[in-house]
Amino acid sequence: MSEETYTSLGQLGHQSALPASPDEAVLEVVPNPHAGTDYLIRFTAPEFTSLCPVTGQPDFAHLVIDYVPADTIVESKSLKLFLASFRNHGAFHEACTVSIARRIVEATEPVWLRIGGYWYPRGGIPIDVFYQTGAPPAGLWLPDQGVPTYRGRG
Repeated sequence: MSEETYTSLGQLGHQSALPASPDEAVLEVVPNPHAGTDYLIRFTAPEFTSLCPVTGQPDFAHLVIDYVPADTIVESKSLKLFLASFRNHGAFHEACTVSIARRIVEATEPVWLRIGGYWYPRGGIPIDVFYQTGAPPAGLWLPDQGVPTYRGRG
């Protein structure tokens, strides 16, 4: 792919401020270099943070996002800025996890996507949230997300 393919990117290669909210964040995409081939892309965010919408206290999660791209892939700097935009955003675990998945689906229209949101305890109870768009493609190598059930995750 030529450099012109990437000239429309507004964040990669530029100073980029942290978006004030997930709604203001822009998820950018680039052409899939292997369109037509089913392969897995995994993003892991072991230090994801958001805020409790009631108390304003910070919540922490280990996110694992797996997807099979179609024609485009998520540009990783824009994904990092999008995920970081939750840092001052108040929402419950379920809302954060599923909205992240839906934004990626909206931006990339993948063949398949799943997200595991492994949230650290709030009130003594860890809350894990899982979402996927359907069954994974046949024959796809789909490794375990590698995050153990809560026993003092680390």
